[in-house]
Amino acid sequence: MNINKNENSLKNYFYGANKINSKKIKLFNLKFIHRIFNSVNISLLILIFIFSFISFNSQRKWTGIYKNLTKTRVKNNNLIDYISKTEEFYINKIESLNTFKKTTPKDLIYLDKQITNKKRNYLNKKIKYIKDGLKDSKYQIGY
Repeated sequence: MNINKNENSLKNYFYGANKINSKKIKLFNLKFIHRIFNSVNISLLILIFIFSFISFNSQRKWTGIYKNLTKTRVKNNNLIDYISKTEEFYINKIESLNTFKKTTPKDLIYLDKQITNKKRNYLNKKIKYIKDGLKDSKYQIGY
């Protein structure tokens, strides 16, 4: 029995040593796998942050482009309104040509040319007033 006992103890010793070694290997493998997962997770977080900043930048650029597009659309709509009003005006003018009579020199009325008021001093105005009064007989000479 002693021999079997020694053999069993040797088996238990080597088997236990294998268990301890396998536990150490398993623990090392687990730590290694955890490090790999941690590095993958960190790299994924970094990628997410980088792509989010890129998307924010592109969103800001798109917002600027969209503002310019809406301004352009408003200007185009205003131009279309102005063009349609101009077309309507000219169409009305063309249609009204048939209703107007062509003029002859007999139809023209000549107006006297208005005298432009030039700057005159006070004395010239009073002298002119007196001359006009004498012409109109406002101031009569004698009785």
